[in-house]
Amino acid sequence: MGTPDFAVPSLEAIARSNHDIAAVVTRPDTARGRGRKLASPEVKLAAESLGIPVLQPEKLRTSTFVDTLSAVGADLFVVVAFAILPKVLLELPRLGSINLHPSLLPRYRGAAPINWAIINGEQETGITTFLLSPKIDAGDILMQERVAIGPEETAGELYERLKMRGSATILETVNRLAEGRFVSEPQSDEGATPAPKLTKETGRIDWTHSAERIRNLVRGTNPFPGAFTTLGDTPLKIHVVSRVDEQGPAGIVLLADDRDGVVVATGEGAVRLDDVQPQGKKRMDGASFVRGYRVDVGRSFG
Repeated sequence: MGTPDFAVPSLEAIARSNHDIAAVVTRPDTARGRGRKLASPEVKLAAESLGIPVLQPEKLRTSTFVDTLSAVGADLFVVVAFAILPKVLLELPRLGSINLHPSLLPRYRGAAPINWAIINGEQETGITTFLLSPKIDAGDILMQERVAIGPEETAGELYERLKMRGSATILETVNRLAEGRFVSEPQSDEGATPAPKLTKETGRIDWTHSAERIRNLVRGTNPFPGAFTTLGDTPLKIHVVSRVDEQGPAGIVLLADDRDGVVVATGEGAVRLDDVQPQGKKRMDGASFVRGYRVDVGRSFG
C-alpha cells in the first residue's frame, strides 16, 4: 500500500524477493498539470510494470473495498507513504500490518518527518518499521536504522537516500516476519515529537531567527514547499543560503555586490543568498540577482 515514488523502491524490493505480492493498493488517479489530465500514482505505474494487480479505492472504509481486500487473502499488509488504515483493515491480515516511517520513532511522528528533522537542525534521523495500530505512528517497533544527515543536505536529497535505505529495511522486516523471527518492542510516548504536514507558510523566513535556524529552514523546505521572503513587493524564493560572520539589524541587507552577491542580517549572524528565484523567473545566484534587481545596502527583507 503506497502512493508516491517514496514507496516504489520498497515495492520493487519485495517483488524481487521470494514473497508473492497479491495486490497493490494506491490512491485513485488524479488530474494534474495545466491540462488537468488524469495521471496515475507512481506506485500504480510501478505495479503495472511488474504485472501486479492494482486496487484504487475512493474510500478505504466501504464494505465493498473491505470485502475485496479480504478476498485477496494477504498474510501481511505493507504500508509505505499511504493513508491511515481504519481498524477494520488492520484486522484482516494474519501477520498484521507494517509501516515504513522515515524517522527514529517516537521522534517525528506525522506527515513530514524528513523535513522537520532538518528544519530542527538534527544531525541524525533514520528508518523505522513498526506494527500499525489505531494510534498514528505509535505501534510496536520492529526494526530501526540510524542515518546521519549531511551538514548541507536538503530534504529532497535526504528523501532520496531514505527511500532507498528504507526498501532494504522493509524487505528485511518482511523476511523476519515470514520466518517468525521477530519480537516487537513497544513504542514509548516519551520523547515523541510531531512532524505535521507542511504548508506554504512553513517556508516563510523570519529574519529575527538565527542564521543557522534560517539555513536549516531553507534546507528543510527544499524542494517543497520552499523557503521564501519578500523584498519590497517582490516575492523571492530562497533555495540555498550560507552562514556569514556578520551582524546587523535583522532582515537588513548588509552587502549587495554584483560579484559577491547579497548578505542579509538575521537575529544572530547573517546569511548569504546563494541561490534565489524571483517570482516568475528562473533560479539565479546572488550576484545575478543584484545585477537584475534593485538590491541596495540598507533595504529590508520580509
